[in-house]
Amino acid sequence: MIPDDLRARLDAWLADDPDERDRAELEALAVDGGAAGAELADRFSGRLEFGTAGLRGTVAAGPNRMNRAVVRGTTAGLARWLRGRGRGIAGAGAAQAGVVIGGDARHRSDEFADEAARVLAGAGVRVHLLPRQQPTPLLAFAVRHLHAAAGIMITASHNPPAYNGYKLYLRDGAQIVPPADAEIEAEILGIGPLSAVPVAGLDSPLIVRHGGEVAQAYLDQICAASPAPADAAWLRFVYTPLHGVAGSLAMRAFEQAGFTPPDVVTAQAEPDPDFPTVAFPNPEEPGALDLALAQARRSGADLVLANDPDGDRLAVAVPDAGGAWRTLTGDQVGALLGAYLLEATPPGPGPDDRLVVTTIVSSTLLSRIAAAAGAQYAETLTGFKWIVRAARPGTRFVFGYEEALGYAVGEIVRDKDGIGAALALLGLAARARSRGRSLLDAYDTLESAHGVHLTGQVTAGTAAPVDVMARLRAAPPAQLGGFPVTETADLTGGTTDLPSADVLSYRLPGARVVIRPSGTEPKIKAYLEVVEPVAGRSLAEARRAAAARLGPLREAVRALLSG
Repeated sequence: MIPDDLRARLDAWLADDPDERDRAELEALAVDGGAAGAELADRFSGRLEFGTAGLRGTVAAGPNRMNRAVVRGTTAGLARWLRGRGRGIAGAGAAQAGVVIGGDARHRSDEFADEAARVLAGAGVRVHLLPRQQPTPLLAFAVRHLHAAAGIMITASHNPPAYNGYKLYLRDGAQIVPPADAEIEAEILGIGPLSAVPVAGLDSPLIVRHGGEVAQAYLDQICAASPAPADAAWLRFVYTPLHGVAGSLAMRAFEQAGFTPPDVVTAQAEPDPDFPTVAFPNPEEPGALDLALAQARRSGADLVLANDPDGDRLAVAVPDAGGAWRTLTGDQVGALLGAYLLEATPPGPGPDDRLVVTTIVSSTLLSRIAAAAGAQYAETLTGFKWIVRAARPGTRFVFGYEEALGYAVGEIVRDKDGIGAALALLGLAARARSRGRSLLDAYDTLESAHGVHLTGQVTAGTAAPVDVMARLRAAPPAQLGGFPVTETADLTGGTTDLPSADVLSYRLPGARVVIRPSGTEPKIKAYLEVVEPVAGRSLAEARRAAAARLGPLREAVRALLSG
């Protein structure tokens, strides 16, 4: 028997849940008891809260999971916020401007997108419904292209197959930031019974179904920004969308921009929410690119490109001088693209207004590149919602990136865009190849000029990240890895340039450590960087020295996090 209080919460939820299958799933758990009872208790232990990235959770019935009922309540709260509490963020006339809705190919994405559309239309808000199974960058582009008040993307990005999510964009085409998230959460809490939420039919005149015209507008702009160089025909590359939704649009982009069609990993070419050929559908994870790398070895390709399941990230792998394949880090790709795009974007007639942006946990190499180019540089908190908002009056946003394989080329998409970044990367690779050089050669040139910037990460699982951060604040380290900590910074309360965040950073001679809790998992993450000048020695010697320093620093940080 389940406890009376849980039974009461279950009955109240069942009375409101609009999905017959979800109701049956919960009733079955209630009857089975045992492990099923524990699962039922977990599903009612709380509710998915609307945070700075929207919603994300396992697809299943109950308030602590992703399902139609949760989407209905969330969207009803969003509709109330748009109509009454936008405070200038959504702007006047939000109901008429409408909300763009898109979804990827994950389990139930179509259902959730339709549910959001019906709730918005029921609240009198116009809906722009994109075609099925489209990548996240297209949704972010569409918000501004269609002059909408907001955008909803149903996606869980590169989370495991059991997950789905609900990502929200504002009128400016960027993801929500505080205080909008807290305001919308408050509206969700005030919704009341879901059975009282008005829901329109999918044939409502307020629901506008778009065809391919939005995608074509997106392609026209990203291809114009990164056309293939004249000698790009000789560049050979392997491409995989990792069972996600970027493949079709990426292939069109390659062709329209003028690149030779890639060698596609057939087994991963079509959308599949179960991601059958990878253990984890994240191109950062070991093994995710194995099929693509094997295909590249067979075909003698110059490089491998991979998008993640919703198409907003880009992974790059290249062969080294000995023929072994190496996956470039996000920091390496960020430095390469930053230098390439600065070179391709001439400064204006006045003071240099070109701006490149990265985050406080990414490599500082981009700052050296920007300084040498005479361009402006900014650092933000993690997340593209901050990166794309770093542009100030009188600046031109040329490029932004974060170390987790996210890149924004210009302001066509005000979010990370794995397809637009792929075109820029191909242009860089084609130019390097025409000069008898590789991407690794290009990176060697950057580090020879600006110093070796070796980065690494330490991740520690913890059920209480707040306690770990409190412990570090109470007893900051005096040294790490044999080097003194010369400066400690705590972003609680914010700074002149950055909003408040649960972040600690430590400066050491020629090194830096930044620590923060994960925003989506019960983990603490530490981001390490060691910088070694090259002057007076070879690049190889400088890299060995950096590696010799990073090892002990990594172990010291691991011990620090474990307590």
